[in-house]
Amino acid sequence: MSTREQKQWQHHEAAKTMRLVRKEIKHNRKPKGENKRNRINDRWDDLDSLDDPEQPQVERIMPRGDARARRAVATAALAKLESLAGDEPDHSADASMLPEAIFGQPGVVIEVSSSLCRVDAGASGRELICGLRGSLSAHDTGFTNVVAVGDRVIITKDGSERGVIEAVLPRRSVLARPDVFYGHLQQAIVANADQLLVVASWRDPIIWLELIDRYLIAAERHNLRPVICVNKVDLAQDEAICRKTLQPYLDLGYRVLFTSARTGVGIGELGDILRDKTTALAGMSGVGKSSLLAAVQPGLQLRTGTVSECGEGRHTTTQVTMIPLAMGGYVVDTPGIREFGLSGLRRPELAQFYPEIEVVAHGCRFGNCSHLHEPGCAVQAAVQDGRVSEARYHSYRKIYADLPD
Repeated sequence: MSTREQKQWQHHEAAKTMRLVRKEIKHNRKPKGENKRNRINDRWDDLDSLDDPEQPQVERIMPRGDARARRAVATAALAKLESLAGDEPDHSADASMLPEAIFGQPGVVIEVSSSLCRVDAGASGRELICGLRGSLSAHDTGFTNVVAVGDRVIITKDGSERGVIEAVLPRRSVLARPDVFYGHLQQAIVANADQLLVVASWRDPIIWLELIDRYLIAAERHNLRPVICVNKVDLAQDEAICRKTLQPYLDLGYRVLFTSARTGVGIGELGDILRDKTTALAGMSGVGKSSLLAAVQPGLQLRTGTVSECGEGRHTTTQVTMIPLAMGGYVVDTPGIREFGLSGLRRPELAQFYPEIEVVAHGCRFGNCSHLHEPGCAVQAAVQDGRVSEARYHSYRKIYADLPD
């Protein structure tokens, strides 16, 4: 046998031996299912053994499935506590009856910045800087961010002045806008607000009715009570013109305020609306949102901005913050938004958010009428005879053009 043939034979025998060893190991394994534990059912039993000195103390890595199940139980338990406390969320709800090592404690997100959040920890009156548990994900939620200001969360503390958000409770309302990079998804801006204060200015920058309509649609879609506030009415040559311009909204039953942060007009009425409510503020930069808040609560330290030379507002609020009011309630000052999209809304659905259009649309010749160019359109006829506002119809056409079929 040549040297080459000898090496090939040795290699073949070695491989044969390894196959036999693996086969023997496989045969010596316990039958499938023998002494197999049900990890889902036994994970609670493991907790009882932690304090047993006779049990070996080992570090257990919680699988993702188990962690998800525990967060689901925590969410349900805390929701039950809040339901017992009443319909309104109680930031100081007592969760001491729940094992903190498992369930954590309730809190409310009051500021979001990058990957960290500031959380109101409730009864203790403390605020904690919290990170997000790595297993939390916005996947399949339709949103690109896991948490937003106003979210009710469950947190655990790490022994210092920091904590970790373990779960996010279901939202009862949300203000969102399309994500910058993923147009089919939304970015949650404010969660669990009671109302949306849509702030516009009569001049500097000039009032933009289409943007107001977009916010009204968003409020209705996401369970928020809308209030329209027209600021800087002191810049109008005739205040009667302001009221005439907003009359279509008054006729539809919307609450409309006319204010001036500089002269104090309407500030008392604005304070009554904000009292004991969680209010999200929305509108272009430069319309005076921060100035209005400072007028309602003197001494409130908010940045204010001026208007650029082209008539558009300069961005001054760079992140979303929940601000407590001395009179009771909270306001959420959001970044100025020049454009506000309506992610998920389609063209055939738009008319239902224009009550005056929906009422007369039943008289259209075609059931699928877009109310733009079809013959026999009752909506176009209503615009011509003044039953539907020309300005509202104009914004309907503009928004319709931006929506998908």
